[in-house]
This record gives sequence, C-alpha cells and structure tokens, in this order.
Amino acid sequence: MPLFQAHVPTGRYTAQQRTAMVEAFTESLVDGFALPVDDRFVVISEHGPDGLFIHPTYGDMKRSDRAIIVTVVIPETRPRSEKRKFLEAIVKRLGEKVGVAPDDVFITLIPIPRENFSFGRGFSPFDPGD
Repeated sequence: MPLFQAHVPTGRYTAQQRTAMVEAFTESLVDGFALPVDDRFVVISEHGPDGLFIHPTYGDMKRSDRAIIVTVVIPETRPRSEKRKFLEAIVKRLGEKVGVAPDDVFITLIPIPRENFSFGRGFSPFDPGD
C-alpha cells in the first residue's frame, strides 16, 4: 500500500532503468516491510535542470548528476526499526538493479493514518467507519 514517488533527472535513466527502479522499490517493500510483491504503486517523474534541485554535497554527500528524490507515503503504524530496514533496502536495491550510488538517493518517508489509503472505488478497507 505504500506509494512511491521518484523524481529523476531527465535523460539520466533509460526506460529500462526506470522499470528496474520500480522493481527495486517493490523488492524493498518485501525486504523492509514483508509486503506482497503485488503491492505496487509507483510514480516516476522526470525533471529538467529547472525542475529538480538537489544540493550536491549537503549532508556530507557526494551526489552526481544522477541523484534522485524518492518520497514514500507509508502507514503510520510502521515501527522505526522497520523504517530503517526499508530505507536501507531501497538504497541497496537501487544500487543492485540500476547502479544508483548510495549518495544519489534522497528519501523521505511520509507516514499517514491507514484509513487514508484507498485502492479504488472510493473507500478505504482500513476505515472502521463512524
């Protein structure tokens, strides 16, 4: 049920590499949160130099022109230990599948109440109702 939004620089990743990113994100869900493989909701957006601003050295990093921003909306119920494992899995899988350097992956997790997720039909299977 997490939603990935990956913001990548235009022209730095091929269509095959973007597809491999989706696979990396999916595998990181399995590794970090023990979720099923079919729990796949990913948006990948390309941005030109006037639409993606990532400081090359902030946080003592050495980012390249392939640096990406990944935002993941997750249920607020996940413990910190699982979130750490999940973050590590994202970086590991992106490195293995796409060759993204660890310093090139900026991640933000956004926890929200489970009842705010709807898979379709306008209802949430997690909303207990009033």
